[in-house]
Amino acid sequence: FERDLLERMRWAREFMLAQGTARAGQTTQFVVGAAGESDREIITTTSRLYRELRLARAYFSAFQPVPGTPLEGLPPTPTIREHRLYQCDFLLRSYGFDHEEIVYDSLGNLPLDADPKLVWAKRHPEWFPVDINRADREALLRVPGIGPRSAARILSARRHGTLRDLESLRRLGVVVQRAAPFVLLAGRRPPTQLTLWPQEEMQPAGPVGGSGLR
Repeated sequence: FERDLLERMRWAREFMLAQGTARAGQTTQFVVGAAGESDREIITTTSRLYRELRLARAYFSAFQPVPGTPLEGLPPTPTIREHRLYQCDFLLRSYGFDHEEIVYDSLGNLPLDADPKLVWAKRHPEWFPVDINRADREALLRVPGIGPRSAARILSARRHGTLRDLESLRRLGVVVQRAAPFVLLAGRRPPTQLTLWPQEEMQPAGPVGGSGLR
């Protein structure tokens, strides 16, 4: 990796800087599954490229064998794996997640049956419930069903009054069936919320919306 990929990408960045075209940035694509790499390896490498080379974007493509090529005997990679990697990429670029926060299975791969943000949320009940009317942007973005746009709309709507029900969140673009188990509205759990934790654990342990993981 250091010799075959990272060093060449450094050369490319230096050339772009010299030519004054670095603002356009570099992109790279990972063919997933052909070399036996784990999702942890891919996401860790992607994070490093964003951090060290200011990578503009990473792309992922599930490996599909082509007849008549040296890799024709390898099994195809499920496209859902590609999808999960893209979801993790968005968590890194737009949701404030660190690559070390991503949850993997014992083999270092992403669970295929749930999106990685939901998997993280279920693994970290200490973050929840998030008080929709008090939380900062960072805390809102940790809630399944809330993305950057809906988080911005929530912050804007709060200037005009208290958000009291799931319908208010739905109108702001929140996927309420995902968000409901993880939030408080006007200090209470939404009435349609499924209970994930005992009643006493649903009360915030401290100030809501603090920076960093607890």
